[in-house]
Parts: sequence; C-alpha cells; structure tokens
Amino acid sequence: MKQVLEFEKPVVELREKIVELKKLTVGSEIDLSKEITTLEKRLEKLETDIYGNLRTWDRVQIARHANRPTTLDYIERLFTDFIELHGDRLHGDDPAIVTGIAKYDGQPVTIIGHQRGKNTKENIQRNFAMPHPEGYRKALRQMKLANKFKRPIITFIDTKGAYPGKAAEERGQSEAIARNLMEMGGLEVPIISIVIGEGGSGGALALGVADHLHMLENATYSVISPEGAASILWKDSTHAREAAEALKITAHDLKKLNIIDEVIVEPRGGAHCDLDLQASYIDPYIRQSLTHLNKLDKKSLIEERWEKYKKIGSID
Repeated sequence: MKQVLEFEKPVVELREKIVELKKLTVGSEIDLSKEITTLEKRLEKLETDIYGNLRTWDRVQIARHANRPTTLDYIERLFTDFIELHGDRLHGDDPAIVTGIAKYDGQPVTIIGHQRGKNTKENIQRNFAMPHPEGYRKALRQMKLANKFKRPIITFIDTKGAYPGKAAEERGQSEAIARNLMEMGGLEVPIISIVIGEGGSGGALALGVADHLHMLENATYSVISPEGAASILWKDSTHAREAAEALKITAHDLKKLNIIDEVIVEPRGGAHCDLDLQASYIDPYIRQSLTHLNKLDKKSLIEERWEKYKKIGSID
C-alpha cells in the first residue's frame, strides 16, 4: 500500500477524482473531456503550489518515506560490477551498513552506505539502518583498503543515527564513530558523500567526513532528530515541527551555511516517485566530484579537506 503523507492528501484526492472521471468515459457516450482538462490544470497548479513550497517538516516526512530509495537501489543504477564485502574482522557483520567495491565509468571505487529495509522483516534484519560498532569498523576496514589500493570512496548516508543499545555501547560505539572521523580526515583518496535520506547525528557523520558532501533536496542532516531536540528543549516531542525549523536541517539550509557542497534536485514528490530519474540526477554530481578530486595529489587533497571543515561554523 502506498504511503500518503499528510500534506499530499489534496493532490492524491484530486488525482483519484480524475482517474474516476476517465473511467466513466470509457465505453460510454458521456463526454467529460472538458471537466477532466479543467481538473488536470487544477492538479498541475496544486502540485506546483504544494511541492514548490515545502516546509521543513514536509521534507522530514519525505526523507523518512517508507518507499524512499536506499543505498542498494542507487548502487544498482549508478555502478557496475558491484561486489559486496562483509564483516569487520573483529566481531561480525552489520547489515545496517553495506560495503563493497564496484566500477564507476570504468574506474574502481569503494562504496559504503547505510541500508534500510523495504519492509518490516528487512528493517528488523538491518536494524532500521542504525549501525552497531561493527558496522562502522566494517566501513573503516573498507576505507583503509581503498586507501591502500588508491580507490576513491563514495558513501551514501541514510540513518536516524547509530544504534544506542546496551550491546552497542559495550562494544565501543562511541570509539568506533570517533575513530572513523579521525581516520577519514587523513585518507589519501577522494571521498564523496551523498545524503540520500536522513542524516542523523554521529551515526551519519561517521560516513560523512568527505571532500565533497552533497544532499538530495528532501534529505535531512542534523546533530539530532527533531523529536529528540523537542524533547530536550520543550520536554515534549510534539514540538518536533518547531524543532525541525530551528535546527536548519534541510539541504537548502545547509547549503546556505556552507556545510554541504551541492543540493541535488528530486523528482516532484520525492525520490521515491521516480527512482531511475533520481539516479540520473545524482550521476553528474559524482562524475563532477571525481573529475575534480582525481586531479589532486595526496597533499592537496588532505589540505582541501582540512580547509573545508575548518571553515564550518566560522563567521565572516
């Protein structure tokens, strides 16, 4: 069953009405073409008004959409010869993070990304894309291999955050995230990160210390979820809408703050409305980033990365 977001209901209802009228005209002598044309024009205007003026909370809902494309969806459409690699060689494998090697335009690359499920069973298996420490250590293992064999790294970010459970803390969740941040800062190969859904807290940042950081226009990237911020600030999670506005978590907000590099447009209604089209929108940003970063020597690459993060939070 298709998930309909609250702000989309007027659009969906009008679409259904148009479909009903078209069915009435099939095999009958009733001419409703004028009425259908009028409604289709109204639908076009309504879609423009709604999707062209999305509020922060609307974008949060789209980022969380059950049918939003995942890392594996994009790997299938953007890369060739993908081979998934498992395990951190310390504890085990974490299905919440997918890692592997592939080719992009013939160039070998390492791919790492958070992975949600498509249904309840898969989400449970992948822990709703909330990684344990072994997930981050698996990612780091692949990053080091990429560094050794001079392969660019491309990461896809889509997580509510690192798993906060007892077992994760016992196995060193904070240390695993901190080590990824430190190690990524010194890698001598290009790193490109794309926020494709939710980018939550350190769980997202552990894959996001990149030379170029891009975001889909309906993705979010934040130190805390709107509900979590509302629980702290107002002691009431129902203030999540207000918190979302205050946090400046959308791609357009973060572009203005110079935290991300580019905003990648989405099909009208969100990435889930046309996966192939969305992949085609992402493709040129990966290509442009690789073209620029592949030209840099090791020293210049690290210096640019350092300058990028040093400027975040500065006021001119």
